[in-house]
Amino acid sequence: MTEHIHSELADRILTLRLNRPEKKNAVTTAMYTALLGAFRQANKDPGVRAILITGTGDCFTAGNDLSDFLQAPTTDENSAVSQFLQALVDLDKPLVAAVNGLAVGIGVTLLLHCDLVYAAEAAPFQTPFAKLGLCPEAMSSYLIPMTMGRARASELLLLGERFTAQTAREYGIVNAVLPANEVLPHAREKCLQLAAMPPNAVRTTRRMLKYGSRMALAETLRYELEQFGALLRSPEAIEAMTAFMQKRKPDFSRFE
Repeated sequence: MTEHIHSELADRILTLRLNRPEKKNAVTTAMYTALLGAFRQANKDPGVRAILITGTGDCFTAGNDLSDFLQAPTTDENSAVSQFLQALVDLDKPLVAAVNGLAVGIGVTLLLHCDLVYAAEAAPFQTPFAKLGLCPEAMSSYLIPMTMGRARASELLLLGERFTAQTAREYGIVNAVLPANEVLPHAREKCLQLAAMPPNAVRTTRRMLKYGSRMALAETLRYELEQFGALLRSPEAIEAMTAFMQKRKPDFSRFE
């Protein structure tokens, strides 16, 4: 387990904490690998009844670490990112998120795979893929329109503007919005409720809720990885991400 993912098992709840506050918990390949291992182990461990994922301080995650992605842009089916996304689909235990603050990119799309999501009142959300010269990931191009309708999905994924926790709740991404100091305790209480329930019934119900979309998710994952990998190497994405890291406005005027 990387130092940037803290893992704790207590009361049959596996808590995974994104812990890279100096980089706003931006996710690296090593962090994806650690989360993948934790999910796989949890699936096999009867002592885990629920998984709780959260961040540190006032940040859930600022999304993927762009410099890490530029150095190792691996999006084939054997990459850590691809396997992590598949593990989200294959996860057999309830997944609960406590969004304690900023949620960008994978910080939003990960929530679409959670069973319960609780967010801090001041937590901002953003899916800026197109702004970065990229496309949606984590099967969000299927899950976001399915969750909130095409009009709202287009607004979030094309314009990529920030939106509030209250909007996230209205759009069906978040179950409840709470004061910041109540988010993690509330999410943990829901995990305790799940952990006390008949485990096979919980797993079966969870599988049934996702059964109808499994084929669509598999196809969407394949297509998104193909498109994301192509765009990641494109001049547009390089300009967008370089400008972001240099804290300047990108110039797309020369692109067709």
